[in-house]
Amino acid sequence: MSTKAEKKQIKEAKQVAAKRKEKLKTLLIRLGTVIIAPIVLFVFWQGLFSGPPTLPPDVISDADHVFGSDDAKVTITVYADFQCPACLTESDVIRRAWSRISDDARLIYRHFPLDTHRFSFQAARYAEAAGKQGRFWEMHDLLFGNQVLWSTIDDASQFFDEYAQQIGLNMEQLQSDLDSAEIRGKINADQQSGIRAGVRSTPAMFINGRLAPNPQSPARLVEMVREALDKQAGAA
Repeated sequence: MSTKAEKKQIKEAKQVAAKRKEKLKTLLIRLGTVIIAPIVLFVFWQGLFSGPPTLPPDVISDADHVFGSDDAKVTITVYADFQCPACLTESDVIRRAWSRISDDARLIYRHFPLDTHRFSFQAARYAEAAGKQGRFWEMHDLLFGNQVLWSTIDDASQFFDEYAQQIGLNMEQLQSDLDSAEIRGKINADQQSGIRAGVRSTPAMFINGRLAPNPQSPARLVEMVREALDKQAGAA
């Protein structure tokens, strides 16, 4: 075989090999798409339908903690951090105003733990774990009522455990629930709900789904509830 013919044959062989390589690459990409696509869809599906929903402030789910009548005309949704001093103040304002607004309002508490507060996420987990045993509001009151004590020590767990025992929780179940994905998911869903609603700091109060200025006194909160009732009556 001449040198020219040999070179031509080598060139043609390379072209054939290149075409085979390209076909193999295309086949592998198609196979990868077939295999990966269901996985991506599965993950997407799981992300949509697993864990608590991320809801706006005026939409209440079974996962929410509700204080007051389900038939109340005014919904007060609070995004708060148990270690936030301003949240403690607002919690006290709500408590002092409650006897005057309880016939017309219901309170929804949602978690919004801040990274700047060392024990805020842990406190939220204890509150949620207490909620699993029907004692969310009791733990809520103890965490806020004793905030000055547990927020300044090196390990707040000892206080949180004492509060759990004080309200009669099953401690074995509590410890199991504290690190559960369900509880972490609930706290994260609350926080994402707040972010989507425009929460940028704590506390943040919504009245019937609208962001409201934080009331500086029980009397002001009473006024805000009455204003919400009047607005509803006017729209009827």
